[in-house]
Amino acid sequence: MFKADDYRLRLKSLSDTLSEAKYALDIDNLGAKLEGLKKEQEDPAVWQDLEKSKKVGREISAVENKINSYKKGETALADAYAFIDLIEEAEDESLIPELENMISEAEEDIEQMRIRALLRGKYDSNNAILNLHAGAGGTEACDWTQMLYRMYTRYCERSGFKVTELDFEDGDEAGLKSVSFRVEGENVYGFLKAEKGVHRLVRISPFDSNKRRHTSFASMEVMPEVDDDNEVEIRDEDIRIDVYRSSGAGGQKVNKTETAIRITHFPTGIVVTCQNERSQLQNKEMAFQYLRAKLIERQIAEREAKDAEIKGEIKKIEWGSQIRSYVFCPYTLVKDHRTGYENTNVQAVMDGDIQGFIIDYLKKTI
Repeated sequence: MFKADDYRLRLKSLSDTLSEAKYALDIDNLGAKLEGLKKEQEDPAVWQDLEKSKKVGREISAVENKINSYKKGETALADAYAFIDLIEEAEDESLIPELENMISEAEEDIEQMRIRALLRGKYDSNNAILNLHAGAGGTEACDWTQMLYRMYTRYCERSGFKVTELDFEDGDEAGLKSVSFRVEGENVYGFLKAEKGVHRLVRISPFDSNKRRHTSFASMEVMPEVDDDNEVEIRDEDIRIDVYRSSGAGGQKVNKTETAIRITHFPTGIVVTCQNERSQLQNKEMAFQYLRAKLIERQIAEREAKDAEIKGEIKKIEWGSQIRSYVFCPYTLVKDHRTGYENTNVQAVMDGDIQGFIIDYLKKTI
């Protein structure tokens, strides 16, 4: 028997969630903001400044996505209400599965809007720079670092984010000792900041002829990319810039000229490198962005330490410090040590399906 009131109650709950997201995202005023941004984009002076035009373009895209997402959710709810009335009038219960699909799609769209509404931190809307480092475990840890790198890049590609590799160091036998990469997209830092910490893998080692179980560790650093130079001050006397030849497979003139850049920041001891680009100027610009991101992350950590509310602290890359365990042996289980979230579908996680962890973390901590 078709219970129309039960479905209407579900839709009412979704409608309330959508209204809360509308208020949090300030949808009513986004139209005026969008018009102002488009007028600014049409200004010839903006087009003469490439960086400013890119920034305005990103803001327009972000505002349009929020407005379109809200309209999509609103339309989905209206269609579902109309479909309930249709089923009642026609008394055709064969249409119930189609109604369930409509409500499920509406729930997914509105949940995405709710997550966007939660991501309102100072840097949540920024791009992110991520670092992966191999820890305890030797070759196993290097292989695990490469697996994590593949997992995150797959996730970013599926989410429509752009990934750019900045620097890497190959392992002695296999995998990666470390890798740095930039992720560009809407709310990238807000989504990925929860991934900061140590990740632990337990499996039967493919590098052990005796097929023994090994435990490996890798750490993840997540930093917001800052476009505004006024956010941090980098004085010329506080840094040293070194140039050297890029490493890698080589090629015509690739490793014959000094294009790689290393910047050392004396007050903090931070060292950043970039060798991904073919031009020394491009590598230098990317390295400075990387340095600014590290300095911003340092400021965030200092503020959190003062408030005694440190979250996502990078600990030693070894036993007892992990935020999540990926256990392939003796059983198949992935567990987030902060939230208690468990997922037995390890293959899905290794293929890049980590959004469940992120959303669950947001629900329990924000």
